[in-house]
Amino acid sequence: MSYRIRAGGLERHTGAEVLRMEPWGPDALRVRAASGTIDPAAPGALEAPSPCPQAEPFLSEDGGARLVNGRIAVEATADGRLRFLDTASGRELLAERSPFAHHTGARVHAPGGRTEQSFAAYDGERLHGLGQHLHGRLDQKGCVIDLVQSNTVAAVPFLHSSRGYGLLWNNPATGRVELGADATRWTADAGGRIDYWITAGGTPAEVLDSYTRATGRPPLLPDWASGFWQSRLRYRTQDELLSVAREYRRRGLPLSVIVCDFFHWPRMGDWRFEESEWPDPTAMVKELADLGVQLAVSVWPTVEPDSDAFDGLRSAGHLVRDADGGLLTFRWPSRFSGQERGSRPMAYYDATHPGARAELWRRLDANYRALGVACFWLDACEPDLPPGIAERAVYAAGSAAEAANLYPLEHVRGVAEGLRAAGEDRPLSLVRAAWAGSQRHGALLWSGDIPTTFDSLGRQIRAGLNVAMSGIPWWNTDIGGFSGGDPQDPAYRELLIRWFQYGTFCPVMRLHGDRVPNFPAFSTDMTGGPNEVWSYGEEAYGILRAHLALRERLRPYLGTLSEDAHRTGAPPMRPLFFDFPEDERAWGVDDQFLLGPDVLVAPVYQAGARSRRVYLPSGARWLDPATGRAVEGGTTLDADAPLERLPVFVREGAEVGGLLR
Repeated sequence: MSYRIRAGGLERHTGAEVLRMEPWGPDALRVRAASGTIDPAAPGALEAPSPCPQAEPFLSEDGGARLVNGRIAVEATADGRLRFLDTASGRELLAERSPFAHHTGARVHAPGGRTEQSFAAYDGERLHGLGQHLHGRLDQKGCVIDLVQSNTVAAVPFLHSSRGYGLLWNNPATGRVELGADATRWTADAGGRIDYWITAGGTPAEVLDSYTRATGRPPLLPDWASGFWQSRLRYRTQDELLSVAREYRRRGLPLSVIVCDFFHWPRMGDWRFEESEWPDPTAMVKELADLGVQLAVSVWPTVEPDSDAFDGLRSAGHLVRDADGGLLTFRWPSRFSGQERGSRPMAYYDATHPGARAELWRRLDANYRALGVACFWLDACEPDLPPGIAERAVYAAGSAAEAANLYPLEHVRGVAEGLRAAGEDRPLSLVRAAWAGSQRHGALLWSGDIPTTFDSLGRQIRAGLNVAMSGIPWWNTDIGGFSGGDPQDPAYRELLIRWFQYGTFCPVMRLHGDRVPNFPAFSTDMTGGPNEVWSYGEEAYGILRAHLALRERLRPYLGTLSEDAHRTGAPPMRPLFFDFPEDERAWGVDDQFLLGPDVLVAPVYQAGARSRRVYLPSGARWLDPATGRAVEGGTTLDADAPLERLPVFVREGAEVGGLLR
């Protein structure tokens, strides 16, 4: 039962468990355990580790062991309990604990491949990350988070702690993490393995640097992507889409991207334009390019019978199977259902199969990229299925219970690899779901089909900051919310203005939504009401136009932040504590954010508000560009927030300050 040193790490073999600890990149360790053998090829998010020549394993006379790797150390007791330490301070970062009374260890290997890992909880600890969840909290201590993908939820199992560590639950199984007052417990529903990675860092920036080194740096943001994106549900024809782009040019408004939404295809799985509605996409893309506008197109993973791809994917075994037999299907609208505005059962391409990814890219390359399409909108990439059906999925990588979270990661990976092979070294795909490591494939996550309310706007602020602390730098929302919103309603116009102002300072700025009058049925004919910046009346138009100009002025600064993210993993949008970890009050602010190190933004997310409380972190002086007044850090003030602008402050001496006046 004693430990042994093997391949630079520590191993312990008992009749019940194999346990392995090893260095995995600077200042980081990986821990794996299984009731049988450890599978070295099990899927996860970690890239191959860089050499760690300074790592030192030790065996103790009492039967325990210790492994030191830079700033982090693990102490293992003779009975298999682990305790992680910060070697710079000697302080305990995290310790395993028994999940329940009379259990002999911190790990559970249950029948059916379910596993649990329990750790101690600490008073005053703040916990961030875990992807995108709309519970409205930045500090997730006390929450139970399901590790399951769905519309508006992106489950990224990376946790950042205010105690100075980051932990990746490196297991794509569905499950949950319970962040209790007495314990933290991770659970995997299947797969029979425990696999986690932990790093120590003196600051949040150091922790994210280490994490993105281990799971992949994000590529640089394409230059065109930092501008304004125009979208709505939906532009139904080539003429309609071009008329919007032309109107932006006529009005002298900046426009970088216009989005072609779903049902622009004949059948799901054709992955091409419907010729009767988009008769000359080559000419369309060329005209857009002449206007300085890139085209993004919607791509769904759904495959309709009789579509171009269906037979080939089915015969090659590249469609998701159903545990109850046959192919996994769900009903979606179809032009060819035989019913007016009807639907039919459709299958799903299997993103976890490399052959399926290759076939999808072959079609996207031939039918879109060859025409000049710059970006793919990988919608519904959870994939979008009701829970009872999603649980029956059988992927090439395994059952849904053991591998479902791989789907969005592998889906965006296939497109990124295709783009890179075609010579594009800055791949970017708009996605609705993500997992650990999605950032290395150019994932641009958005928050899904969210409500059109001020409460929803407030929840986005916290959600976006947790995405940032999950290693994904490129994130955005449907400005104005997705579901509803009447452009003629003064109350909604106020919300749209406040959301647009917030979006101006988001990593990517995209206007989208299903506006009133909504189409009465979910069908291939559906569309929404007007959603362009001139759709909301003259007062709103003047404010939105000014913020489009402001966004243009910010683009060089965003380019610098893109370089920082690519080099160190630092997210452009981040909580105040990211840059001011020594300021205890900054850790408690959850409704403001920093855009890079120099711009502090305080969104307005209450109807009728014309001022709001703002905290300015200590350690800097802050300038109000609207008044030119300088304020000492460590100050809380009531900042003016007229309808025309948000409270925004700039670190004194920063060059970006001149862009905000």
